[in-house]
Amino acid sequence: MLRHIISWKLAAEDPATRSEYAATIAEALQSLVPLIPEIRSLRVAENAVPLPTNWDLVLVADYDDEAALRAYIDHPEHQRVAGIIRPLVSERAAVDFLV
Repeated sequence: MLRHIISWKLAAEDPATRSEYAATIAEALQSLVPLIPEIRSLRVAENAVPLPTNWDLVLVADYDDEAALRAYIDHPEHQRVAGIIRPLVSERAAVDFLV
């Protein structure tokens, strides 16, 4: 199984707007679960400890293998959601590893 982790710094300074952005992103990503069969599990969580070096939001998702991850990335619904996310974030980091 392949675990896909994305962390974002949100493009909002105030906590209320950051929370709004986080909720929008989480809802958009979670809407993909019934639409993209390659997703085995998907969780989006907001940072719980407001340290200056922490990132604001994380996605943790599992796929059978790299081919399934690539199918998810290329899926038109994922591309649509990525278009929603991009304007709401200032930075993005990713890592994929075998579990």
